[in-house]
Amino acid sequence: MCRIHGHFDADLSPHDMRAAGALQRHGGPDEARLAQGAGWALGSNRLAITDPGGGQQPYESADGRIKAVFNGEIYNHDELRAQLRAGGHHFADRCDGAVLPALHQEHGPAFAEQLDGMFAVALIDLRAEPTLVLATDDAGMKPIYYRWDGRRLHFASELPALLAMGRERPSLWEPGLDSYLATKTPFGEHTLVEGVQVLPPGTTAVCSRSRGLRLHRRPAPERPAVTGGEPGEQVREALAEEVRRLSVADARVCAITSGGLDSSLVTAMMADAAPGAVHSFNIAYHGEWPHDERHFAREVARRAGTEHHQVELDVARFPELLPAVAWHLGQPNADPIALSTYGLFEAVHRAGFKVALTGDAADEVFAGYGRIHKAMTTHGTWLPDYVDALAAIPAEARPRLYSADYRAFVAERGSASDAITERLRQEAAHRSRLDVLTDFETLVRLPAYHLRRVDHLSMAHAVEVRLPFCQRSVRELARALPQSHRLSPEPGRGKVALYAAARGLLPRSVLERPKQPFTLPITAMLAPGTPLWAYTREVLSPARLRAGGLLDPAAVDRLLCAQQNRPADCLALATWSLLMFELWREEFAVRRAASRPAEARELLEVAS
Repeated sequence: MCRIHGHFDADLSPHDMRAAGALQRHGGPDEARLAQGAGWALGSNRLAITDPGGGQQPYESADGRIKAVFNGEIYNHDELRAQLRAGGHHFADRCDGAVLPALHQEHGPAFAEQLDGMFAVALIDLRAEPTLVLATDDAGMKPIYYRWDGRRLHFASELPALLAMGRERPSLWEPGLDSYLATKTPFGEHTLVEGVQVLPPGTTAVCSRSRGLRLHRRPAPERPAVTGGEPGEQVREALAEEVRRLSVADARVCAITSGGLDSSLVTAMMADAAPGAVHSFNIAYHGEWPHDERHFAREVARRAGTEHHQVELDVARFPELLPAVAWHLGQPNADPIALSTYGLFEAVHRAGFKVALTGDAADEVFAGYGRIHKAMTTHGTWLPDYVDALAAIPAEARPRLYSADYRAFVAERGSASDAITERLRQEAAHRSRLDVLTDFETLVRLPAYHLRRVDHLSMAHAVEVRLPFCQRSVRELARALPQSHRLSPEPGRGKVALYAAARGLLPRSVLERPKQPFTLPITAMLAPGTPLWAYTREVLSPARLRAGGLLDPAAVDRLLCAQQNRPADCLALATWSLLMFELWREEFAVRRAASRPAEARELLEVAS
């Protein structure tokens, strides 16, 4: 696991590259290396997991004309190495990324189709015309941010490092605020920074001077047939095998145990597979707060026989932690779990672990969300409710919070919710509703909203997260299940095959408990007298909002007063989402590119 960055045909000095690398050092503290030539550079910060004594990046072909840097894990590297050795290639060590140059020699840009794992690869091929190749895994577990101006390409694992390679302050992607509030983080290839994009999952990008930048979405694997035993048995076997494979590392490995079905199942399977004691971690908060899950996590740990670590985050630290969370995320994410995630992996790192297995992505892969069940069981119009369930602030309420000119901009352009609704409507016209929802949840929402957050906030503390539910064998098996093994007739209940797979492995209390999101209890914490409330009031003050120019200070004040006087989940989430946006905007000094003449903006303000 590492952090990578680089450029193609850009005017960057070694100092520029080292400065960008320094901003990613938290994710790769074990070694920093840089290679460059005429018109290109590749940098890496290594977190040594596989073969810690080897694995110097950039990896090189025998003749030195292919060089690669790599972030992630290639779980089938031993098999690939054996195949490549049979073809005459030689390797100095057993580091997983060392196979990449030889694999590219054999397969060209299609090399990524041979990889099983989570990865973001950057490779320079100097055998003919210099060509840069970027590739991401098909689940989107490892991101690559990039900026392409038609001639020069910059890329990095994290947005702060990419921005450091620029010469100007970042500008806001104008639709970004509405997009963020509609989906809790921008979906698709966009970021909130103008001109900066994210390479989509399962994509290979090839860049050369003669042909520019070309993106290729690799073909999806064939869906396996569900045959033989009961679907629950097949899911148990596939998941157990992936947990076993992902538990192997040349570093200390632990489990994250929230107390819910998904992480608890991974913990139980890890304990079955591991030859020694498994360590499990759960996070809670000092004091008495709603939705505390620590007792469920303790039950799971007791049954699995893990050595359990109960992490308690001091709520008084929240104002201190939030700016760091906003910076590491690189762009706002409205899920309050971001703060919990940051604090949890801080504790995991301090305990001496470099790798953690989690239950993330099970709800997307196995249709576990209530919004999916509701969309499937609604007769007639289902799209508006489903799309609004994705939002931090409902579509009807958002415009009232915007400044006059931004409200006009969104009205003229159309809201992000409208765009998502139209996209899903077109897809649902010729495909099954469940397939449309599953693909949207796993291919669009999961990488943007969930996986980038987990990646950035775990690597902020040099911890590699491995995700069994994102492994291809599990994802494709789940996708092949009939609807009756994903969605129960019981209202709001999904993950039928996953519950079947967990029988006999988990306590009944976990299997029978109501579904509850693993998140921060912000409705209770955003209350007068708490450190978080005072801090929120300060960040969302009228003066600071006026400086941003996107939100109406009076409308935001009304929202805060409503949360103060009549606390509710919807008000708390709206408040939190605005807090995270303003923190992000100030953290990166994002300037707003004028979408219309200043005189027109002033007239609109007067008119409102």
